[in-house]
Amino acid sequence: MQWLKKNTITETTRLNRLRWFGHVERIEENRNPKKVLYMNLEATRLRGRLRNRWQEEVREDGRPVDGKGWKKWVHNREEWKKLLRTAMIRRILHMSME
Repeated sequence: MQWLKKNTITETTRLNRLRWFGHVERIEENRNPKKVLYMNLEATRLRGRLRNRWQEEVREDGRPVDGKGWKKWVHNREEWKKLLRTAMIRRILHMSME
């Protein structure tokens, strides 16, 4: 018998963040989600440890998926879906019960 380990909340959040990033990257330049994604707010940041911005989180999430070359697959929707599926499957552990 094999046990299937489900993705954790963190893994699910990371995959969904990458999925949304791919969607926004493929939409037209004049659409609001794309404008907001690349908007540069000139606000001062709070003191203390700097919080990661959304794009920094996406960059960190993408590294384990395909190293540093993962962004080249974003514009090819089928390849992007395949890459995310592979990333999801890699996280599933099959353990034999003995």
